[in-house]
Amino acid sequence: MDKSIAIIPYSEIYKDDFRRLNEEWITKYFQIEEMDRTALHNPKEYILDKGGYIAVALFDGVPVGVCALIPCQYDSYDFELSKMGVSPTAQGKGIGKLLGEHIIEKAKQLGAKKIFLESNRKLIPALSLYKKLGFTEMPKVASPYARSDIQMELNLD
Repeated sequence: MDKSIAIIPYSEIYKDDFRRLNEEWITKYFQIEEMDRTALHNPKEYILDKGGYIAVALFDGVPVGVCALIPCQYDSYDFELSKMGVSPTAQGKGIGKLLGEHIIEKAKQLGAKKIFLESNRKLIPALSLYKKLGFTEMPKVASPYARSDIQMELNLD
């Protein structure tokens, strides 16, 4: 029997899932930072109310992945692709790619010309996914995250 995957817009019923799915990967490799706490505990105020967007991936109706589009603080970028996490139980099913494609499409719908992301070089599967989605490494700019050692951009024009 085929398992179904759906990517849907975030609603408050997924608030705990948004936090849990991100805390899962962050604590596996790093430590939760102040910026994580702000975004993960207040997604409506920190992301949605500022004109951002959050996607939730459902696998047979169960939330297994999330990704956010946050209005970017850097002048030449419209949004930051951020807070992408897929449950270890659902990895390898292409859910990260579907989330990334959905978020990029949403950025285009919102009129974005350029998006940005921050990551870490030890997250090899994530970096591979970002490259497949068209992101390229860029010169580093100041980051609020101690774990950020690579930044990437995607031109949508």
